[in-house]
Amino acid sequence: MIQHKRPNIVFIITDQQRLDTIRALGYPHMDTPVLDRLVHEGTVFRNMYVTSPSCSPSRASLFSGTYPHTNGVFRNDEPWVWSWVGLLAEAGYRCVNVGKMHTMPVEGPFGFHERHVVENKDRDHPNLPFYLDNWDKAFWTRGIRKPSRVSYREREDYAESMGSFVWEAPEDLHPDVFVPGLACLWLERYKGTEPFFLQIGIPGPHPPYDPTQEFLTGYEGRDDLPMPITYDFDAEQPAPMRELRRHHHGEDHDAIVHLEHPTEAQLRRQRAHYYANVSMIDAQVGRIIDALKERGVLDNTIIVFTSDHGDCLNDHGHSQKWNMFEPTVHVPALAWGPGVPSGRSVEDLVALFDFGPTILEWAGIIPPAWMEARSLRPLMSDNRDEPARDRVFAEHANDAILQGTEFMTMIRKGNWKLVHFVDSVEGQLFDLSIDPEERTNLWDAPAQFGHKQDLLMDILRWRIESDRKTQAFRRELAGLSEKDT
Repeated sequence: MIQHKRPNIVFIITDQQRLDTIRALGYPHMDTPVLDRLVHEGTVFRNMYVTSPSCSPSRASLFSGTYPHTNGVFRNDEPWVWSWVGLLAEAGYRCVNVGKMHTMPVEGPFGFHERHVVENKDRDHPNLPFYLDNWDKAFWTRGIRKPSRVSYREREDYAESMGSFVWEAPEDLHPDVFVPGLACLWLERYKGTEPFFLQIGIPGPHPPYDPTQEFLTGYEGRDDLPMPITYDFDAEQPAPMRELRRHHHGEDHDAIVHLEHPTEAQLRRQRAHYYANVSMIDAQVGRIIDALKERGVLDNTIIVFTSDHGDCLNDHGHSQKWNMFEPTVHVPALAWGPGVPSGRSVEDLVALFDFGPTILEWAGIIPPAWMEARSLRPLMSDNRDEPARDRVFAEHANDAILQGTEFMTMIRKGNWKLVHFVDSVEGQLFDLSIDPEERTNLWDAPAQFGHKQDLLMDILRWRIESDRKTQAFRRELAGLSEKDT
């Protein structure tokens, strides 16, 4: 194929992947040879934080370079207003999405020339909007019933499985195989010669935790898998988080029956399934790399691998996300390819939406000045001339699951982390230097009153500065709306 001076960019985003899921990042319980290669030959960002702890708000922030309070997407199913993908398209890139992006509208273009959408694994719920994606159609054409919460509920072991099941349908129909397969098909068939931006949204390891037996075998029966962080949850957690736990126990979100007192065997089984899901994904990343090589473009392609948020997996007594604990908001993030330093580890605090201006700059595009995200390229340079972030933020509004608070905000600054709830006198404050597992809440500790007030003032200052910086963004959106009318 024709090589371009501008690199192709493949942006792989998994759904709900924890930090402790890549062996080369220091987690020897994992089997991830392909991602290990990307770590060793590329750049890893070890302190990457999401800007919101659920799917659509995190992704809308990532693809706009703005925080949820700026772009207006606080929860799933709220409409997206803008995406920087359109800037890549205007600059001559072929822009393609395969898999999950969790946009609203689900098939809105948002700058892409092509979208081959696959959404969440489990959408068989009366409260979710109806939609048939490419994965639904693939099952229909094969005459096979797609696994979902409805089919899993028919199992005798459903109430004890905590969302962990072995994939029994054909392997090529597993979503974490099907989506990479579609991406490889595009790389094989597309006849254009322009540089491309290929966003691959892999649905896993989001629950149900459903690896094939081939991958699960490598994790079954092992006693070296990390076990959940436990303590007196009700004594240490504020009311909004206690309410979230109560909600988990009452609803089987994504086919997970979350148990208040699971056994060690149940916890180990759940984690074995989850980690096996990631090893499945690792193999599929290798398949994508092979397809790039077969097309003749691997040497001119930058690969980015990350996730929209993590998963507590019963850490802190919680299921999935909707909280600000480290397993939810601290995610893996890797970059590999031409112009990306090999073997570099960036320790600075960075935010997931920083990949937006970084990708634009790789494509030769100057990011809009109003973007709240900051390019990661200076952190990959030996001659850094820009100060690093000294704090990161995340936020989430109430939705169908986070019912115990109208709005929560997180700040991490240095070793300190604070979570503020707009409608509660309770909150969370952790000193991660001595309490990396966030077991001891210092919110009411008299000795830490000064730290708490400083961090609350930082949130206030950030909101004001954010509003000022993004005036031009709102003017641009107003201009787009006027054109539409």
